[in-house]
Formats: sequence, structure tokens, C-alpha cells
Amino acid sequence: MSKNHIILLYFLVIVCLGITIFSLFKSQNSLGSEPTLASEQLMNTIPGSFRDSIRLFDLPAELSFAGESVPLSIPDVRERLEREIYVNAYWESNMLLLMKRSSKFLPQIEEWLKENNVPDDFKYLAIAESGLMNVTSPAGARGFWQFMPATAKEYGLEVSKDVDERYHFEKATKAASRYLTKAHTKFGDWTAVAASYNMGQTGFAKRQEEQLSRNYYELYLNDETSRYMFRILAFKVIFEDPEAFGFKLRPIDYYQNPPLKSIKVTSDIKNLARWAKTNGSNYKDLKLYNPWLRDKDLNIKRGKSYEILLPE
Repeated sequence: MSKNHIILLYFLVIVCLGITIFSLFKSQNSLGSEPTLASEQLMNTIPGSFRDSIRLFDLPAELSFAGESVPLSIPDVRERLEREIYVNAYWESNMLLLMKRSSKFLPQIEEWLKENNVPDDFKYLAIAESGLMNVTSPAGARGFWQFMPATAKEYGLEVSKDVDERYHFEKATKAASRYLTKAHTKFGDWTAVAASYNMGQTGFAKRQEEQLSRNYYELYLNDETSRYMFRILAFKVIFEDPEAFGFKLRPIDYYQNPPLKSIKVTSDIKNLARWAKTNGSNYKDLKLYNPWLRDKDLNIKRGKSYEILLPE
């Protein structure tokens, strides 16, 4: 490379450095300057929900669970309720999906709870337990109502290799209703019933005895149970006035199950996939609408029958 070429190269490098330094200096000055009229007009065109998405929510003046008053005048109670409202209202993706999913299940839960004289508010307990999904806990509780195997059998649900009725939407909901009604006979108030559903009846009754109080809101409990009722209450508050918390769903936004037909079976099915095809459906839909079928076949004891749902 010649001497002239080297000089030209150095010159170009110096020019580039100069341009870079000038640009940085200009941008730093602009950061500290007042916004221009154009920038203010641009900000005004952005919806408020984007410019100020974090806001405080007003708590209801009064609140009840299953007809029993929630003592919002107690600062601790008010703070614990606010905690669960903010945690759930600002977990927007989860709350949106819960609301969309709820239309597939809540109307039937409401009907079955009413049939068994259980207050309507217990539908929010099912949401708190499972998010209206057939989930499994680390301890082995399963389904919408999170039954353990022994409790499920005690309340008439079959739990076997082929069939696990903890996953049966109708049967599990009706079994939960019987459980709740029996618990109410023991505790005498529905708030204690709901709390004991999380902690266990024996454990909750022991805390009542130790602390000389039967009132849930006066008891010192483990972190999970102390939050449990307030999680249920938060779902109630948000679901009953979703727009107040920024959720504006149209009727078309909610999920719906397709029309379903029920097929009664009284004899063994050796291949459920083939059986579903024979009945105009497929294995995926069979498992989707009958999650209580746990194996690839179904063995039926003499005198017993099952109702299998398939899309019409």
C-alpha cells in the first residue's frame, strides 16, 4: 500500500469518528430537552390503558361469601383481600383464560350445586382449586375438585386402572357437593367449610380448638390456608364485575363445548380408539370429553354401565 493510500485511510477513520461523536452529543442533548408539540400530540393519541396500565382498584363496600359477611373493616382482612385481587387481576393472561373457559363449566356447576343445596359461591372454590382444568397436585389430588383417592371413594367415585371419576365433571361436582354439605353439618358456617376444604377438616377443627375461635378471619393459619379464602373471594369480586378490572369480553369471546351425545355402554370395550371411530368420532375427542377414561380399553363389571360423551 502506498503512502498516499495510508493517509487517505487515516483521514476516513477520523471523519467517521467525528460523525459518531457529534451524533452522540446531539442525542444526549435531546434527552434533556422539553418534548416537542409533535411528541406531545403523539402521546395523546396513545390510549390511557397503554400510558397508565397500573392502577388501583376500588374494593367493594360490602362483601359476602355464601351469605356470610366478610369483615372488611378489619385492616388485615382488607389487606389480604387486596393482595389476592391484585395478584389475579394483573395476571391478565391467566384471568382471561379462566373467564373464557368458565362458560364451558360454570353454568353446570351452578346447577349441580343448587340441586345439592350448596351456595353458588362455591363455584369459585373450584376455580381456586384447579382453574377449571383436570389437574394433578404433587400430593396426588386430581380433577376439578382435587379429590384424594380415599376421599373420592368415600363419596362414591370410582378410582381404578380403567376409570378415575375424579376426572368426571358431573360425578365429581356432585360428590364435592355432598362433601361440602357434610362439612357444613360439622362446622356450621360455609366460610369454615371452604377453608377446611383446603386444610382438611381435622386440621381446621384443631386450629379452632387451639385458638378458641371458630371464625376463619380470627384464626392464625398456615400461609396457604390463610390466603385460600381470599383467593376465592378475589375470583368472586373480579368475575362479578370484570370490566372494573379491565376485562371486557364479548359473548363471542367465551369458549363453548360442542353439542354432545351420550352413549350408554354396558359391555367391555377392548379398543377405545376403534370404538370411537365406529361411533363417528375419534380417540382425541373421546379423551377430551371423557377424561375419566384412563386406559386404552374399558373393562366393565357385570351389572355396571357408563355414559360416554361424544360430539354430535
